[in-house]
Amino acid sequence: MTDIYLFGLSSRRAEWLANRQTIVAENISNVNTPGYKAKDIGGFSDTMQSTQLAMAGSSSMHLAASSGRAVEIEERPENAWDVTHSGNSVTLEQEMLKSGEVSAQYTLNASIAKAFHRFFMTSVKG
Repeated sequence: MTDIYLFGLSSRRAEWLANRQTIVAENISNVNTPGYKAKDIGGFSDTMQSTQLAMAGSSSMHLAASSGRAVEIEERPENAWDVTHSGNSVTLEQEMLKSGEVSAQYTLNASIAKAFHRFFMTSVKG
């Protein structure tokens, strides 16, 4: 089933969400670390733009697949709501909002994949 585009896209989205949740958790764990700068990763659409999706063919007469993709996480400084006197730019409320966004997006991603799977199985069974 991994050859079906929507399942691959859903998998990449879940991978991106897991990476973003890791960065958010790192920010939360360093909320009291002096001089720590909050981080975030680029948006999923930016990640997809930098990742080339190629068509694959089952015959030499079909389009040839390109050379795969590289998964890179680009960390970038996030605009913090405030910076404390210790130089720490992590705001717990902002990170909790990001964590909630990741959770909601993951639930949506899983629901779409589940619906497509049901549709796919219905079409295969006839």
